[in-house]
Amino acid sequence: MRLPPGLRAEPPPVVYTKRLLYKGFRSDTEPMADDTPVRDVTDDEVAFFERNGWVRLPRLVGPDRVAVLRERALNHLAGRSRAVTTKVDQAFGQSRDVAETDGHFREVALAPQLGRAATRLLRGVAGVRVQVTNLLVKEGGGGHGATEFHQDFPWMPMDRSAMLTLWLALVDVPADMGSLRFYSGSHRYGVLGRSFTRDGDDQLTQHPWLKELELSPPLDLAAGDATVHHALTVHGAPANRRDTPRVSFTVTYFDADALYTGTPYRQTDDLGLTVNRPFEHAKFPVVPHA
Repeated sequence: MRLPPGLRAEPPPVVYTKRLLYKGFRSDTEPMADDTPVRDVTDDEVAFFERNGWVRLPRLVGPDRVAVLRERALNHLAGRSRAVTTKVDQAFGQSRDVAETDGHFREVALAPQLGRAATRLLRGVAGVRVQVTNLLVKEGGGGHGATEFHQDFPWMPMDRSAMLTLWLALVDVPADMGSLRFYSGSHRYGVLGRSFTRDGDDQLTQHPWLKELELSPPLDLAAGDATVHHALTVHGAPANRRDTPRVSFTVTYFDADALYTGTPYRQTDDLGLTVNRPFEHAKFPVVPHA
């Protein structure tokens, strides 16, 4: 696949200077200095995402911030549960909702640049909320297997699919460490069903015709690079063939006007949300984008 020239250009740094505090996102860690470089997306990147349902964002976050996030991520992940009880656990380990308790990750998740990016990439939305933040680790040396090809949205309790996930590399991630791969254009085919529930329910087994679509090339990511994919984009990742772990920070954003459907979902079941009303709860803050 030929990437547009804009994806290779060195982006100018953009700085946000306002500390962001939201009810429900605790501030029990010291914030970093107000010189965090998080850049805006380019017109070429927006156009590429609209065509393909995914995009690579080189040098999205500056190296100083990434170094701090990496150190904190490794500390958080060291305390994670190592139990393997689901097919997801076989593919990677995780520490969920990290931005709720760690101000460093919260400042990135709520950065206005990322609010603008998500609003631009999800055409037609007026604003976005944070759905979840995660630290992900894929251990090398057989510690974790491949991540089967799947969509993110089929599990979600939202009434619309305007949702995307930003996947930020916190270490250098060469392709053989398990960077994500995407079936370009698969976001146009709607909800294709759940995966990770039983053997043989990956998207390629359920829908062999997906192989007619173009699979994204193997991506070598530097720490601070990111990929973004739509919640309907079919994606997966190979196993980590290196000896060091693949470590990333993810933020999922969704349409701020989305309504709660009541679909059973562990994250929302006990929050007292009202069916057919927006997600007006502290766990789902609206991200500034002005």
